[in-house]
Amino acid sequence: MSSDVDTVLGKAIAVLRAFSADDHELSLSALVERTGLPKTSVHRIAGDLVHHRLLDRTSHGYRLSGGLFELGMRASLERGLAELSMPFLQDLYERTHEIVHLGLREGHEVVYVAKITGRRQARSPSRAGGRMPLYCTAIGKVLLAWSDEEVRRAVLTRPMPPLTAHTITAPGRVARQLDTALSAGVAFEREESALGIQCVAAPVLDLDNKLVAAISVTGPVGRFRPEQHADAVRAAAHGLGALVARRTSLRPDPS
Repeated sequence: MSSDVDTVLGKAIAVLRAFSADDHELSLSALVERTGLPKTSVHRIAGDLVHHRLLDRTSHGYRLSGGLFELGMRASLERGLAELSMPFLQDLYERTHEIVHLGLREGHEVVYVAKITGRRQARSPSRAGGRMPLYCTAIGKVLLAWSDEEVRRAVLTRPMPPLTAHTITAPGRVARQLDTALSAGVAFEREESALGIQCVAAPVLDLDNKLVAAISVTGPVGRFRPEQHADAVRAAAHGLGALVARRTSLRPDPS
């Protein structure tokens, strides 16, 4: 058995991570199958997680509980950044009336911290709290372009499975897109993560010009021209970066 599940904490994490984004609930047998743990262990751990409000017991098994959402909302970086960004994201939405995202890099993926959308917007695979690969989204390309060389090399030297027929998977072509993004201050996606959508994204940089996050606007191919919204996205990202820099500079020196 993997050392990751040799401890009680490791087993509990394995049970929680057995749930995918599409799972509303899982039976005990499904949890056993996905974790590879003994049924008695899964039953005991699931009971403890229910007691601590991290799982809810249902008529057919278990589902993730609201206690996990509460813990997630306490995550300082994501929560603080989402709160600071909201006026800029809302303004960008009012300017474009298209889907607006705020995302962070975690490993080789984008983590979407916030998403603003209307009732008649393009269908996008993103969701707040969800993840997408860096190499095939505009926001991911920005996060990758402004990351250090080690991160870029790690992504470009690994397989980049296509999500659509338009996904660019040749390392050289992706690298050139990243270089272009650094020069232009924005990155683009054209039906690379999902058919029918295009995106433009810009980096949020702190006082030291280091990457904090990225902001993007996504719209349908039929009506959305990402180049026309590049300036607005840059302005929103710059405004958020300036606010983050001011907040950081006002913090007391811990020494």
